[in-house]
Amino acid sequence: MQVKEEKFECFSETERLVIRPLKKDDYENWLHEFENRNPSQHRHDQGKIDMSECTLEWFHNLVDQHQALARTDTAHVFGVFRKEDGIHIGMIDFSTLARNEFQWGRMGYNIHNQYWRSGYGKEAVKGALTMACNHLKFHRIEAHINLDNTPSIKLAESVGMEFECLRKGFLYEYDEWTDHFVYYKNFH
Repeated sequence: MQVKEEKFECFSETERLVIRPLKKDDYENWLHEFENRNPSQHRHDQGKIDMSECTLEWFHNLVDQHQALARTDTAHVFGVFRKEDGIHIGMIDFSTLARNEFQWGRMGYNIHNQYWRSGYGKEAVKGALTMACNHLKFHRIEAHINLDNTPSIKLAESVGMEFECLRKGFLYEYDEWTDHFVYYKNFH
C-alpha cells in the first residue's frame, strides 16, 4: 500500500482503490454517483438524497472547507475512487479528538449503496487506516457505531477494530440521544 504526502493532503492506493481528498474537478463524478444511489437499504443508509442544492459553486466551497479543516487538523475528508475507471464510490473521514499525548481520532465511512457487497468498504477502510497511522500520525482511531448498524459493526471487525464499550446517550440523532458501540484500533 502506497501513502504519499502533498500540500495539506495525503492519499492511499489499495489494489482497486484510490483514497484522496476531493478536488474541484471531481464535481460531475461525485454528483453522478450520489444521484445514482439505490433507495435506502436500512435505517442507517441515506439511500437517494436530494442533491438539488449541490451546485458546482456549492461543491467548490465544500472542497475549500475540507482543505481548511485539514490545514487546522480538525478533520481530514477523503473521497474513495475506483482505480479502473476513477468512479467516486464513497467517502471516509477522520476527526481529530485530541493530539499531544493522545493522538486520538474518530473515523467515519460511507460507500454508496450501489457499490455494496463488492469488498470496497473493507478495502477502503483498511487503506484509510494506513493513512491515519502513517500520514496523519494517529495512535488511536475509534468508530462510533449505532447498536443496530450490523453492516458497520461487521466492517469494523473485519479490518481488525476491536469492541471497547457501549457509550450511553452518546450522540444526538433521530431526535434523541442514542447509544453507540465504540470500536477502536491502536497503531503503536
